[in-house]
Amino acid sequence: MSLAEKICLSAAFLFFMTGLITGIWKYRHIAKSEDASSPVYVDIAHRSSLLYSFAALLLAAFSSYSIWRAPINVAAAVSALAFFALAIGTYVLHGLLQDTDNQLRRPHRLGGRLLPPWLTGLFMVLLIAAEVGGALVLGAGAMLGIWNG
Repeated sequence: MSLAEKICLSAAFLFFMTGLITGIWKYRHIAKSEDASSPVYVDIAHRSSLLYSFAALLLAAFSSYSIWRAPINVAAAVSALAFFALAIGTYVLHGLLQDTDNQLRRPHRLGGRLLPPWLTGLFMVLLIAAEVGGALVLGAGAMLGIWNG
């Protein structure tokens, strides 16, 4: 098994466990709430963790068939997975702080603090580049591997 596959499968496990644990957190809010709901970002943290766990499995599969050299596959996997993790972390943080129901609403807040206006935009651009770019590199490598192999 390649290093990229090991990294992706490890991330899938961590994201899946985060999804299960945030599911308990979500349930506790639902059980205590009069309207059987949880804070928006508790729900988002739960669902996104589960979805990212399966996305990490997909990246592992792409890695296994990719024709690119190991360092390229590892860099692509790590870039996508790191931003998956950062996104989940952001959702968990907003869930803990219960400071917003929309992290992209201006002005951008983190707890009681206002974030610089450019920070969220920069983070989103980097997230898009890393997630799409990493998946594209691994996916293209896999497509070349299975169709030309």
